[in-house]
Amino acid sequence: MLLYQPESGYCYNSDSIFLYDFINSFSPKGSVLDVGAGCGIVGLLVARDNKKVELEAVEKQDVLAAYAKKNAEANSIDYKLYEADFLAFETEQKYDYIISNPPFYPDGVQKSKDTMLTYARYNSSLPMDAFFKKVSQLLKPHSHFIFCYDATQFGLISAALDRVKMRLVDVRFVHPKIDRTASLVMIHARNGSKAMVKVHPPLIHFDGNDLTQEVQKIYAKAKTESIKCQL
Repeated sequence: MLLYQPESGYCYNSDSIFLYDFINSFSPKGSVLDVGAGCGIVGLLVARDNKKVELEAVEKQDVLAAYAKKNAEANSIDYKLYEADFLAFETEQKYDYIISNPPFYPDGVQKSKDTMLTYARYNSSLPMDAFFKKVSQLLKPHSHFIFCYDATQFGLISAALDRVKMRLVDVRFVHPKIDRTASLVMIHARNGSKAMVKVHPPLIHFDGNDLTQEVQKIYAKAKTESIKCQL
């Protein structure tokens, strides 16, 4: 997949690739909303691999929205993009899946002076409780919310999902190396589910200085090619 990105500022990273692979493991179909789409990478990869997906997205930064539209066009993927703040987003549509690689760095972390990076990285621009409440309002009954977040906030995530009556049903932690603590958590939650949580084997990013075999396979499947440019 060919992906245009800004020359400076926001760029997608491994989190998006890992999240795409995690979403794919559930074979999504039907209406899918990608929240905080950025340049579009997660939703576009999912739509490319799952032909029964009808993809929509929300992105509040007009600069990134332009890249997302360009990437959808470059890869011939049907795409309905709303240029809006997700918390203020109004629609009559209810979705089968909501997916997101949201801003998740907490308050207290040194913030970038770059406005684009601030919106893309820090959860003050999309607070967890408000985010999850909005997601729960836009999902169909018994539908799916799949996202990634800072692993150190896993306890807060579980409590916040419970407050909006969503059940965490699948979780996978991502570790930089096998002897390091988790840096990322990928979560599948459902509204109306009574299932117990399934904790998947951890995803290990590096073995020494090399990518692990599983990560190599994920990158090979994503098959992305990035072009940094100014639109």
